Parts: sequence; structure tokens; C-alpha cells
Amino acid sequence: MKLHSPLATRKPRMTFWQLWNMSFGFFGIQFGFALQNANTSRIFSTLGAQADDLAFFWLAAPVTGLLVQPIIGYLSDNTWHPTWGRRRPFFFAGAVVASIALILMPNCAVLWMAVAVLWMMDAAINVSMEPFRAFVGDKLDSSQQTAGYAMQTFFIGCGAVIASLLPTIFSDGFGVSNVPFGGMIPDTVRYSFYVGGAVFFLAVLWTVLSARETPPADLAQFRAERARNRRFGAAARGIVGGLLHMPKTMLQLALVQFFTWIALFAMWIYTGTSIADTVYGSSDPQSPAYQAAGNWVGVMFGVYNGVSALAAFILPVLARQTSRKAVHALCLMIGGVSLASLLVITSKHMLLLPMVGVGIAWASILTMPYAILAAALPPARMGYFMGLFNIFVVIPQILSSLLLGWMTVHAFGGHTVNTLVLGGASMVLAGVLTLLVTDRAEAAD
Repeated sequence: MKLHSPLATRKPRMTFWQLWNMSFGFFGIQFGFALQNANTSRIFSTLGAQADDLAFFWLAAPVTGLLVQPIIGYLSDNTWHPTWGRRRPFFFAGAVVASIALILMPNCAVLWMAVAVLWMMDAAINVSMEPFRAFVGDKLDSSQQTAGYAMQTFFIGCGAVIASLLPTIFSDGFGVSNVPFGGMIPDTVRYSFYVGGAVFFLAVLWTVLSARETPPADLAQFRAERARNRRFGAAARGIVGGLLHMPKTMLQLALVQFFTWIALFAMWIYTGTSIADTVYGSSDPQSPAYQAAGNWVGVMFGVYNGVSALAAFILPVLARQTSRKAVHALCLMIGGVSLASLLVITSKHMLLLPMVGVGIAWASILTMPYAILAAALPPARMGYFMGLFNIFVVIPQILSSLLLGWMTVHAFGGHTVNTLVLGGASMVLAGVLTLLVTDRAEAAD
């Protein structure tokens, strides 16, 4: 099952603009994710979903990631096309389908349609996104991998800021209606998703056309191994068997990711209903106050993503001065305390302050675990293990989807702000566990 490594020698250093081009597609990917994260609960609620059912409807996101990412990673490891390369065919195919789903999502007339389109959208986004993580490991020497993931984080932040603010921009800047007439999705949300579909496709296309991939050193050997590995039995053994051969560092990071993503999923699902309740005084999705809260949550999410875009360039510097795991631990603790502080804030403008702390954590979440992991993975299986690593992102999301709704109703009296406090505590615990991780690259220095 061993696959020939694409590069047998030290990889050449990339210029700033080469890093820019190979990462620019993430601008579009996160544009789509940010629209989804800030507006999906709002869309579901507008179409009639109850607050305690929202987490269950969000199951689409983690389940598609669980199924799609390891398979796409394995397939991309075993792909080579003289024009398209190894990872770029998957970038492009996912972008086409994701863009279509973004256009369909705000036009859903009933709840079940919106849930179905969410499954389609998430599957397609995962097809595009997973190979981007391996792309950095393929092309960059270990000395540049932190910078490569930081550049991805920068574009993730930029894309998410604009996408999160779009409903407010359409409403306040262009006078577009923010009211859901006849139970349909507001025009502000519909137009935002249309823009998102175009941006997703064009940004990914930029990377597909501007970045190049290095072919396998021995193409004949690669093709022979690919033929063996793509047989159904061998592929199944390769995909499932990797679970038994994960590097130690990957297992340690898995525990960190588990508690980190419980916090993030709670934030994405419940911030809208929480702010509508505690700050805007409304629990009626058809009311102007509830929809205004939805717009403000977009502003809040724009702030944390904007902070993450700026922090992306600072974190590698801090990591060189201290260590990657120390930086990640501190960032997670700051983010956890910030998320929990939403419990005591009742001013809409003060809500932006904890989003700074969440943004610092988000920048590190998107950078440090992948930089630490890349140094511990065999190059020939970079795509597969990066996809497998996503299991430890989606399992906590699945558990959250199944349990957070029940806990919100039965343990927290229906007050979703208390669910955000639970998420904050979970992120702080993830920060503590980060200190136990072995960073092989730093240990070798």
C-alpha cells in the first residue's frame, strides 16, 4: 500500500506570490462556509425549524465530512494527470457543485429541501477543501509549512469577513429587504448566497489555473502502484487500515480537535438564537428583531474572521519565538473564555469584543494543528491522513448534533446562551490538552 513520494529531495522555497496563488482558492471555499455558518440556522428557523431541532439538522456538515474527506484524500494521493495534476481535479469538481448548491440554498421553499441542499453543499465543499490541506504538504518544505497554512488562514479570514457581512451590506447599503415575506428567505440572504456561488467558483479556478504540481519522480512506478491501490479491495483496506496506523502526534491532536470542534459547532449553531434572545429580546424567527439579530451575528462572525486573517501572520512569528503547541494552547484558552463571556453581555456592540478572542483562536485552529500534523505524516499519504484527520473534526460535530439540542432543552432550560458557555469550557480544555502534544519538527530542532 506504499505509494511513491512525489518529491524525494528537499523542496524548493516558494515565493510570496506562489504561496498566494496556491492558497487563493481557500478565499472562495471559506466564502461558502461562512455563508453557511452564519445563515443556515437562520434559514432553517425561517422555514419552521424549532430551536432544539437545529443541531440535528446540522448533521449534514459532519457526516459528509466524515464520509467524503478520507475517500477524497485517498483518491487524490493516487491521482496524477499531466495537465490537472494531483489535487486540482478535486478542487475544480467540488467548486462546480458547491457553487450550484449555494444558489439553490436560499431558494428552498420548505425545510426538508434546505436540509437536503445542505448535504449537497457540504459534500461538495469537502471535495474542494480536503486536497487543499494536502496541497501545502505536497509543495512546501517543512520550514515553510506553517507559513503555507497561515496563508490559507489569511484567505479563510478574508473570505469569511466579506461573506458574513453580506446580508448587512445588502440591507444597510443597498436597501434590500431583510424581512421574510410569506415564510420565504429574506432577499438579503438570497443575494448573499448568489454572490457566494460566483466567488467560490472563481477563487478556486484561480488556484487551479495559476498553481502547478510536481509530478511523481518515477511516473511509471507511480502508475503501477496507483493501479494496485485503486482496486476496490486494496482501496478499502487502505482507507480503513489507516485508522490503525495513525502517527502518535495525530492521535494526540485528535483529542485536542475533539474538544475544539464541540465549541465551534455550538457557536455556529446557537449564536443566532442566543443573541436574538439575550440582546434583541425575540424568539420569533418571523419577527424583524430576530432577523436583525441574524444580521448582527453576521457582523460578529465577520469580526472574528477578520481578526483571524490578521493573526494568521503573527502566529508563525510567535511560534518561532516559543513553540507551535504553546501558541495554540494559549489561543484556545483565550477563545474559550471569550465564547463563554457571551453569557454576561447584553449590549450588541460589546458582543464584538469577545469575537476578537474567538478570532485569535480561529486563526490558530486553522494553522497550528495542520502545521504540526504535516511534519508527522508520510509524504506519499499526505492527502489520505489529512482527510482522516478530519474524522476528529466531524465526530464531535456529530455528537454535538445529537446531544446539544437535548442538553439545551433539558439541562439549560432552552437558553442557548448556556450552550455557548459549555462550548467555551470545551475550548479551554482543548487548550490544556494541546500542551501534551508532541511536535516532531520542533523536537528534531
